[in-house]
Amino acid sequence: MNLRYCLALELKDDPALIAEYRKYHKKIWPEITKSIRDCGIEDMEIYLLGTRMFMIMEVNEQFSFEAKARADEQNPKVQEWESLMWRFQQSLPQANPGEKWLRMDRIFKLES
Repeated sequence: MNLRYCLALELKDDPALIAEYRKYHKKIWPEITKSIRDCGIEDMEIYLLGTRMFMIMEVNEQFSFEAKARADEQNPKVQEWESLMWRFQQSLPQANPGEKWLRMDRIFKLES
Protein backbone atom coordinates (compact mmCIF):
# COMPACT_ATOMS: atom_id res chain seq x y z
CA MET A 1 0.00 0.00 0.00
CA ASN A 2 1.34 3.43 -0.95
CA LEU A 3 1.47 6.32 1.46
CA ARG A 4 1.03 9.98 0.59
CA TYR A 5 3.04 12.82 2.09
CA CYS A 6 2.41 16.51 1.53
CA LEU A 7 5.14 19.07 2.11
CA ALA A 8 5.47 22.84 1.83
CA LEU A 9 8.29 25.26 1.07
CA GLU A 10 8.60 28.92 0.13
CA LEU A 11 10.30 30.51 -2.86
CA LYS A 12 12.00 33.87 -2.65
CA ASP A 13 9.62 36.63 -3.70
CA ASP A 14 11.40 37.53 -6.93
CA PRO A 15 9.56 37.00 -10.25
CA ALA A 16 12.81 36.43 -12.18
CA LEU A 17 13.99 33.78 -9.71
CA ILE A 18 10.57 32.09 -9.73
CA ALA A 19 10.60 32.00 -13.54
CA GLU A 20 14.07 30.43 -13.50
CA TYR A 21 12.97 27.91 -10.86
CA ARG A 22 10.01 26.90 -13.03
CA LYS A 23 12.37 26.48 -15.98
CA TYR A 24 14.59 24.07 -14.03
CA HIS A 25 11.56 22.00 -13.11
CA LYS A 26 10.39 21.65 -16.71
CA LYS A 27 13.32 19.27 -17.18
CA ILE A 28 14.99 18.17 -13.97
CA TRP A 29 18.31 16.40 -14.19
CA PRO A 30 18.04 12.64 -14.83
CA GLU A 31 20.20 11.92 -11.77
CA ILE A 32 17.61 13.69 -9.62
CA THR A 33 14.75 11.68 -11.11
CA LYS A 34 16.74 8.49 -10.48
CA SER A 35 17.46 9.43 -6.86
CA ILE A 36 13.76 10.15 -6.30
CA ARG A 37 12.64 6.82 -7.74
CA ASP A 38 15.45 4.78 -6.16
CA CYS A 39 14.36 5.69 -2.62
CA GLY A 40 10.77 4.51 -3.02
CA ILE A 41 9.00 7.64 -4.24
CA GLU A 42 6.63 6.42 -6.94
CA ASP A 43 4.97 9.71 -7.82
CA MET A 44 5.69 13.34 -7.03
CA GLU A 45 3.98 16.59 -7.95
CA ILE A 46 4.87 20.16 -7.00
CA TYR A 47 2.35 23.00 -7.14
CA LEU A 48 3.08 26.71 -6.84
CA LEU A 49 0.87 29.61 -5.75
CA GLY A 50 2.70 32.93 -5.50
CA THR A 51 5.78 31.92 -3.54
CA ARG A 52 4.27 28.94 -1.66
CA MET A 53 5.07 25.50 -2.98
CA PHE A 54 3.18 22.33 -2.16
CA MET A 55 4.61 18.86 -2.87
CA ILE A 56 2.63 15.61 -2.98
CA MET A 57 4.64 12.39 -2.77
CA GLU A 58 3.27 8.89 -3.21
CA VAL A 59 5.74 6.44 -1.68
CA ASN A 60 6.03 2.68 -1.36
CA GLU A 61 6.88 0.65 1.74
CA GLN A 62 10.65 0.96 1.21
CA PHE A 63 10.56 4.78 1.56
CA SER A 64 11.73 6.63 4.66
CA PHE A 65 12.68 10.27 5.05
CA GLU A 66 15.80 9.24 6.98
CA ALA A 67 17.01 6.83 4.29
CA LYS A 68 16.34 9.42 1.58
CA ALA A 69 18.34 12.03 3.51
CA ARG A 70 21.27 9.60 3.96
CA ALA A 71 21.24 8.69 0.25
CA ASP A 72 21.07 12.36 -0.77
CA GLU A 73 24.06 13.21 1.45
CA GLN A 74 26.12 10.58 -0.42
CA ASN A 75 25.04 11.71 -3.90
CA PRO A 76 27.15 14.58 -5.31
CA LYS A 77 24.63 15.34 -8.08
CA VAL A 78 21.76 15.63 -5.58
CA GLN A 79 23.93 17.91 -3.43
CA GLU A 80 24.67 20.05 -6.49
CA TRP A 81 20.94 20.23 -7.34
CA GLU A 82 19.97 21.10 -3.77
CA SER A 83 22.58 23.87 -3.59
CA LEU A 84 21.33 25.28 -6.88
CA MET A 85 17.66 25.10 -5.77
CA TRP A 86 18.47 26.85 -2.47
CA ARG A 87 19.18 29.99 -4.56
CA PHE A 88 15.43 30.15 -5.21
CA GLN A 89 14.06 28.74 -1.97
CA GLN A 90 13.69 30.03 1.56
CA SER A 91 12.68 28.28 4.74
CA LEU A 92 9.20 28.57 6.14
CA PRO A 93 8.98 30.40 9.48
CA GLN A 94 8.32 27.07 11.26
CA ALA A 95 11.51 25.46 9.92
CA ASN A 96 14.55 24.59 11.98
CA PRO A 97 17.91 25.84 10.67
CA GLY A 98 18.78 24.07 7.43
CA GLU A 99 15.29 22.59 6.97
CA LYS A 100 13.68 23.01 3.58
CA TRP A 101 10.53 21.06 2.75
CA LEU A 102 8.27 20.68 5.81
CA ARG A 103 5.78 17.85 6.20
CA MET A 104 2.20 19.00 6.48
CA ASP A 105 -0.41 17.45 8.78
CA ARG A 106 -3.57 16.20 7.15
CA ILE A 107 -6.54 17.75 8.94
CA PHE A 108 -9.34 16.51 6.67
CA LYS A 109 -10.11 13.63 4.32
CA LEU A 110 -13.35 13.19 2.42
CA GLU A 111 -14.66 9.76 3.31
CA SER A 112 -16.94 7.73 1.03
